[in-house]
Amino acid sequence: MLATTSPPVVAVVNQKGGVGKTTTAINLAAAMAEVGHPTLLVDLDPQANSTSGLGLDPARARLNAYHLLAGDATVEQVVQPTGTSGLMLVPSHIDLAGAEIELASMPDRESLLRGALAAIPADVEIVLIDCPPSLGLLTLNALVAATSMLIPTQCEYFALEGLRHLMYTHQLVRSRLNPRLAIAGILMTQFDARTTLAWDVLETVRRTHPHHVLETLIPRNVRISEAPSHGKSVIEYDPTCRGAAAYRALAKELLER
Repeated sequence: MLATTSPPVVAVVNQKGGVGKTTTAINLAAAMAEVGHPTLLVDLDPQANSTSGLGLDPARARLNAYHLLAGDATVEQVVQPTGTSGLMLVPSHIDLAGAEIELASMPDRESLLRGALAAIPADVEIVLIDCPPSLGLLTLNALVAATSMLIPTQCEYFALEGLRHLMYTHQLVRSRLNPRLAIAGILMTQFDARTTLAWDVLETVRRTHPHHVLETLIPRNVRISEAPSHGKSVIEYDPTCRGAAAYRALAKELLER
């Protein structure tokens, strides 16, 4: 059964690697599912870290995001259950790395994912997209399909330059391809309250983007780092740790928004 109305679609995006993008996609999806909102996580990153981080072997998925974009399969055919109740996954595969070249010659190449997500299962209430760490055609597909973008940003100064590029990309996509694309928020990750640097970067981002910085801060937490090696979200791996509490708070904040 397909949905009669479209759920919100949130692209988790940052062209800079190592900012907690995939970690956020996995744990936010798990936190949303935990509070009773069936969630679909689309792994659009050829590295397939969201797929392996939820305990699925990318190499064993017969159908994946590549087939979805190529029009060879529907969402219902591609979607896989995960070990977390209420959380479903469109797995990724290394084949996606070559997809940008193949997709470049297709009509409406930037809207392929939006068309595919028009036929998601009826019980899905929220869609999250884990984007590649680049601003290529795969990420553009995610931004065209999305209703909003969530921007994880590491608490270091190099991250600020990437943030400026992302805001410019947001304006371009809104003006040319997807006027409904909003900013769900800028999420500060790997926050270490013991360092002056973390507070300085947070203050700078709050000053330059006063309406977009989320209140929730994702701390540096070893349990967050350990969870993917067990094929679990931190919500499932250690439900009582600070990292799990932070992602629950993030889910609550975004749902209230």
